[in-house]
Amino acid sequence: MPTVAEKRRTFRELHASGCFVLPNPWDIGSARYLQHLGFKALASSSAGFAFAQGRPDGAVARETMLAHFRELVDATDVPINADFETGFAADAAGVGESVRLCVATGVAGLSIEDSTGDKANPLFSVEDAVARMRAARTAIDAAGGDTLLIGRAECFLVGRPDLDETIRRLKAYAEAGADCLYSPGIRTAEQIEAVVKAAAPKPVNLLVGYASELTVADYAAMGVRRISIGGAMARSAWGGFIRAARQLADGRFGGLADAAPHAELSTFFREDLAQRTSK
Repeated sequence: MPTVAEKRRTFRELHASGCFVLPNPWDIGSARYLQHLGFKALASSSAGFAFAQGRPDGAVARETMLAHFRELVDATDVPINADFETGFAADAAGVGESVRLCVATGVAGLSIEDSTGDKANPLFSVEDAVARMRAARTAIDAAGGDTLLIGRAECFLVGRPDLDETIRRLKAYAEAGADCLYSPGIRTAEQIEAVVKAAAPKPVNLLVGYASELTVADYAAMGVRRISIGGAMARSAWGGFIRAARQLADGRFGGLADAAPHAELSTFFREDLAQRTSK
């Protein structure tokens, strides 16, 4: 298995050119299967993991989330990017301490959001958000500086779909030390290309958490460097489960028709486990 340093170096190299997909597992099994398909890096999903714990998104304790990151890092050979929500703190000092702990899990990258969770005031002021980003940068640098820092502008997700404000925030986060920039919620080619242009030379992450008619090649042509799926894969799994469960509650079994074959899953995990234990 590659070392943490090797995974982080690989992750940085992936951001240097081209476009790659960063799918989001929510447990060891989904992570191992995605790695098996050849994805070069994976990202955690705060929502996917929260749902698996019987909690809403944003309601998982910091220590539980950190343990989840360690689990994903230890279970895979590829870099793991941590969906670190708001850094589990409101003030810059708290964010710095959380980031220090997150880096220690072995993740290759981590993101910090600028949302507050307060519907009346959904975003931190730019000044406070920048201070939080600088604290994250300082914590990463103190640990060696090889963990990628992703700055997230949540405007489109919290009911403030202002592209100009989004770009102002992303530029400020880049200046504060973010290595990669991310504005979840933008969808149109015009929005995506505007963000890519404004963020340059920093790479941009695009969230595609819905069924899109566009392809990875289409988004790459717009200048997107990496594409994540967020909680969409977990929600897809939940979709199949809910449909089958509702039919079962009605006394019908048709929802089981799309179930993955037991033999296929058992064979995959048996061979995967054997491969891991032989190293």
